[in-house]
Order: sequence, then C-alpha cells, then structure tokens
Amino acid sequence: MVDAHAFGEPHPSGAPPALISLAGIGKTFGRVKALADVHFDIRPGECVGIAGHNGAGKSTLMAVLTGVFQPDEGSITIAGRPVSAYDPNAARDAGVRCVFQELSLCANLSVAENMSILHPELRGHDWRRRATRLMLEQLDAIFPGHGLKGHELIADLTLTKRQMVEIARAFTVVSDPVKLVILDEPTSSLDAHTAAQLLAFVGKAGASGIATILISHMLGEIVRVAHRVLVMRDGRVAAVLPREAIAHDAIVAAMGQELDAGVVQATRRESGRGEALATDAYHWTLGPGGRTRIDAPRGEIIGFAGLAGQGQSEALLAIYEAATNARERVAFVAGDRPRDGIFPLWSIAQNLDIRWLLGGARKRNTSARPFGLIPRVIDRRAAGALTTTWTERIGIRGASSGAGILSLSGGNQQKVLFARALASDAQLILMDDPTRGVDIGTKRELYRLIREEAAHGRTFIWYTTENDEFAHCDRTYVFRAARVTRLLHAHECNEQSLLAASFADVEEIAA
Repeated sequence: MVDAHAFGEPHPSGAPPALISLAGIGKTFGRVKALADVHFDIRPGECVGIAGHNGAGKSTLMAVLTGVFQPDEGSITIAGRPVSAYDPNAARDAGVRCVFQELSLCANLSVAENMSILHPELRGHDWRRRATRLMLEQLDAIFPGHGLKGHELIADLTLTKRQMVEIARAFTVVSDPVKLVILDEPTSSLDAHTAAQLLAFVGKAGASGIATILISHMLGEIVRVAHRVLVMRDGRVAAVLPREAIAHDAIVAAMGQELDAGVVQATRRESGRGEALATDAYHWTLGPGGRTRIDAPRGEIIGFAGLAGQGQSEALLAIYEAATNARERVAFVAGDRPRDGIFPLWSIAQNLDIRWLLGGARKRNTSARPFGLIPRVIDRRAAGALTTTWTERIGIRGASSGAGILSLSGGNQQKVLFARALASDAQLILMDDPTRGVDIGTKRELYRLIREEAAHGRTFIWYTTENDEFAHCDRTYVFRAARVTRLLHAHECNEQSLLAASFADVEEIAA
C-alpha cells in the first residue's frame, strides 16, 4: 500500500514559491456559475487530491489550469510571477500536462504516433524510434509488465491499455519540462493492481519534484497518496484538508453528503434468495468449447471480477449477443462512453429515451425483421415525461434535456446511459464498469436503484474494476485469461478472496 507519509511533506519552510497560484478564480457559462472565488496554491512535488460530486466544478477548474478556459474573474500566478494571458501554450510552458477522463488519443494512430502529437519536437528521420523508446521507458516506469510494444493501433487496444498510454504520454519528458500532471479519474478503467502501480509512481514523481493533481471518486486512493485534499461543492472550495485530516469520512462530510454507516453490509440481501430463484435463471456457456459457464438467477446481481482485460467485457458482449438472438429483453450500459455509449450529436433526451422507444416498438410489432422494430409514431409527450422522470430520479445535472449530450460532464453522461437502461423494458441489464467517473453520492443512489430493480425481478450482470462494489452482488465470477477461476457467493466475496482468484492459475471453476 502506498502511503503519502512515506513521501514526506514536499513544501518545508523556506521552499520556493508555489508552482501555480489561483486567486479568486471565477467562471460563468450563461446563467451557470461554474466556478466562484477559488483560491488555491499548487506546490512543487506535492500530490493534491480533488474531490466533489459531479458538477461540483472540478473539470472546469482543470480546464482553467490547462488554459482551455479563460477565467472571468481572478488571477493566475506561475512561480511567483503574475500571468496576463494564460492559454494552453502558457500552461505547457509552465510544465502542465493533463490526463483527461475522456481520453484524447487518436484511435487511428499507433502508440508511438500518439506520442508525437503531444510532443511535436519528436521529428527527423528516426522520430518514430525515439518516440517508441520514450513511451516504452515511461510505461515500464509506471506500469511494469504492461505488455505493450509501441506499434499497436490505439483502436485495437482495450480501454485499460489506452488509459495506460495516455498516462505514460503525459509524464514523458522530451524537451519541455513536466512540472504538474493533472490526473482526471486516471484509475477509472484500471484494475486494482494497475491502479496501485500508478499510485506508487505518483509518489516517485513527487520525490523528483513533479506535482500531481488526482481527481478521483475512489476516495480511498486520495486518502492513500494525497498531501492535501481540495473539496469542491457547487463551484466553490468547500474545504482544504491537510494530510493529517485526510480520511474518507472527512472528505464525504466536506462534500456535503451524509454517511450511512455499514452501507456495504446493508446492501447484501438475505441469503438463500439465489437458491429460491435458481429454477428461473439465465444460463450461458462462453468461449471455445463452452469452457466458461455463467448462471444468472433472475432477480440477482451477478458480478464479473478480476484484473482488467481478462475477458470480462468480451463475456458481457457474448451474453448480449446470445440474449438478443434469443429475443430476451436486454439492455447494455457501456463503460467506454465515447465509443460505445453515447450518440454525440444527439440531445440528452434522445440519448436517454432511444432504448425505451425500441421497447415500445417491440410491443407493437412482433416481427423478427429489424426495420419492423422502428415505431411509426413517436409519443413525444410520453417520451418527455420519461426523460423528466429519470433525469430527476438519477440526478442528471448541468444542462436541460434538450441540450447536447456532450454539454454534460463525463459522470453525468454515464448517468444518462444508466437511465437509458433502467427506463427501458429490459429484464436483463448488462453493465460494463457503469460507475466509472461517478461521484460517491450518485454511486450510492445507483446501488439503491439496482437493488430495488433486482427485487422486482430484473437481473444485473455487472463488471466493475472497483472491488468494493462486489459487496452489492449476490455472486461474483472471477476471470483470469478469459476463463472463470472461481465463483464467490456473497458471504465469500472479500478483498483477499478476489485478489487470490484474480492472480490464480487458470483452472476449471468449482461451483
């Protein structure tokens, strides 16, 4: 476990001025006050954790730090010198780099070619060789055993691998110095082992003078590595917690959200429920020769665990295909929002109600022909009522339902995908890391909704990279090398068992 105490305080008495100082920063979009009177200093070598609910202003503040947004109020100082015009070029000259929650890699280019986009000084006849070497060196430093070669197309990589490439690219020094790296939900698509590698590297980077900003809804990670925590609420600084005051409960309290004691244990339903429904269950055999069997009793929450990239997402897709072919009512909550989840040119309402429209068409037309599922008339009043109900129920904030989906933060986009599935007629809901980038308060609300819907007979199959979330599952299948190594029932599912099964040799599952 990484502990910030081991790093020591990066700003002893007599230290140089703050790397970047923000004084009275304000930013308004129309009638929305995204930031208001933000004061904060970032010091060389420290790790600053930033926490807050979706829409609290974290992403807007990072856009100001990277020069993407110009503040309407306040001033920015770099190394003690006031800056009159702070834009992306000024931010880069100040050594600021950002790992975005919505990745910025070009899918049609290779790993090495994506390196040259961020570092245009990589040129000349041997630029590709240099870019590959630099990228692999940084990947080796952050993620030992990553398995990348440098020539792969980004489009061919898993979301986890793409996240690793984006992180390594940001920390790579070519000619310009790297002084501050902003990590916006960097572990949201990483498994626990890979996330631990990154957190360990954050400590090493701090020891060499590189500051980091860690934005994460996984508060345990912030507690482990941050020297200070900036808590934001409604565009303002709600609290700044020093190292000695950093704790999970303190962060949640500063966010203005109530703690519910024993929430994890309380979410587990009565034992014996699965056995009672076992006669009414979904069954699938997956992989070559049907070597992986998945049983999902109706009304249960089934977890898919294991290190990232071990076949969990592929298993979900195979189940979706099988269920669709069997004409089951199924919905899919995608983990890779930009690629598989949202319709970027559509509105929030259109993204939310499209699956509901399909369900209504199916009820009116039982034809097996694909075009027979398209409704001839859209009941716009009913669609509008459905959108209003679910935006309020899940708490989608930041824009009106008629605004474009991209006007929302990543976390609120994920809520739209969740609402799309729950608002439909689907009885089987497949979820590919659905709470990625969602704040802790919303997560608890989503957990409650899942339990309520399961109690009414819906079945959920849930792949997540957050081990804590398996406490909400009735049973959990642990994957290794595209096979299930172990089935853990609710009373067996703990951190030790999950890790042991995740690193186990592949063997036939013993029910």
